[in-house]
Amino acid sequence: MTQAGSVRTAPARAGVASRGRSWLGQGMPRRILVGALGVLALALFWELYIFFGPADGVIVGGITVLPRASEMAMPHLWVMLERVLEPVTGGANAIPMWQAVLEASLFTLGIAAVGWIVGVTVGLALALLMQRFKLAESAILPWIILSQTVPLIALAPLVRRWGAQIEFGAFTWENWMSVALIASYLAFFPVSIGALKGLGSPDANHVDLMHCYAVGWWKTLWRLRLPASVGYLLPALRLAAASAVIGSVVAEVSIGLRGGIGRLIVEYAGAAGSDPGKPWAPIFGSVLVGLVAAGFVGLVSLFLRRFRRGEVAS
Repeated sequence: MTQAGSVRTAPARAGVASRGRSWLGQGMPRRILVGALGVLALALFWELYIFFGPADGVIVGGITVLPRASEMAMPHLWVMLERVLEPVTGGANAIPMWQAVLEASLFTLGIAAVGWIVGVTVGLALALLMQRFKLAESAILPWIILSQTVPLIALAPLVRRWGAQIEFGAFTWENWMSVALIASYLAFFPVSIGALKGLGSPDANHVDLMHCYAVGWWKTLWRLRLPASVGYLLPALRLAAASAVIGSVVAEVSIGLRGGIGRLIVEYAGAAGSDPGKPWAPIFGSVLVGLVAAGFVGLVSLFLRRFRRGEVAS
């Protein structure tokens, strides 16, 4: 019996290993290639629109639905790239544009990371509470959904003012903490919803089997529910990372926090009339922050690939 069991188990393990190697060896290069082709297609469409698009844009019913195809409104890609390599200003001690954007991007990335960690922790805690107690789900879930209807641009100044009134001995509330709180406010929602769906996804027969063996709730959670929730949780984590970045950028603009990429976008936007390539540098920086955040979640998914039976969008 032992030999027969080992014979049956070996192909299964080999199949899991081959699927893991196939996902790493074939799926990843294909995703990178498709992503690169998508970026090239977008760049080609940009240049073609500048060449063939109308100078005054596309106007329908008095409303401009497509931008003007001019070098001031839509500079060429090489103009943007050249501007990134030049100094920020014409001063003698001015730093290169790429350095200023990189420093601001790292500042925003750090705040978004703090917000993401807090949001994921709160989201998982709420999901566990709602899965354990159905009464808690009925009481909390509507408020979680309702929380996302509050305008972010109006909430950020209030969070800053409330935080300024917090006093714990020598502790002082910094403005970046308000931005991180806003980022966590956006990040916890997809995690709580995705984790709740994932924790409730195991088959009823598997749950009944755990009950038959008198396995407690915590062991069932660790052995069955958490592994089953990975396919739901990974898309939620990616969405939470993107939401944390968006929340950080918007909150920086709303409360006027200096040093981040959001404030840089506002400052450089004023130079669009005389220096059309300058406002695009911090926009590329915000895109870079989002890619780094998504890449980190991709690394997390590599460690959890043994539990990936399929991903379900949140």
